[in-house]
Amino acid sequence: MGRWFETITDLQQGSEALLRRHYGIIEARDGAFYRVRLRPYPKIGSVPEALLIGGWYHRCRHADRCRLYYNQPRRFPNFLAVKYFLSAHDTRLDTVRRLLEALDEIARIKGCDAILCDAANWRLSTAIMTRFGWEPHVPSKWHRHFIRRFYGKYPPPVGWIAGTRDQGAGIRVQGSGFRHETLASDPQSLVPSP
Repeated sequence: MGRWFETITDLQQGSEALLRRHYGIIEARDGAFYRVRLRPYPKIGSVPEALLIGGWYHRCRHADRCRLYYNQPRRFPNFLAVKYFLSAHDTRLDTVRRLLEALDEIARIKGCDAILCDAANWRLSTAIMTRFGWEPHVPSKWHRHFIRRFYGKYPPPVGWIAGTRDQGAGIRVQGSGFRHETLASDPQSLVPSP
């Protein structure tokens, strides 16, 4: 029997553990992927937790960090479910991007068809979700469901995962027709995508 809790700091080297385990927390700090903590039990989110703990954490924690809890339901092993996203007050967009890139890579490693999310925070708009490659799914009066579909066609691993470039290079922002380069040394920060 394996360990109940594992920590993965390199997604490619830890791919066997990521493939085998169903529940995890992805962490990013200071504009970089930090780690994935694998756990033996799923995250069960609740509205009071989101309102009380999540709101308090975001207001009181001044750091550039965020966490994303994901589950791979045993009844639906071809899907990942984003259960909970937690960010500190000073979290930058680059940090969120690293987290989402890691989530995409985990979905690729597991061979998932899609990632599902129920967005409870109304500040998380449909426009920003669309920009990151998510689309509205199953319209509902009380819930906002989003899906990121793959069905075998995954985005190529970004440089920091593939080990070819620095973290932050070559991030593709869908829907805008531009590729956004976050490296400050690049004089053309927005160039038309091929």
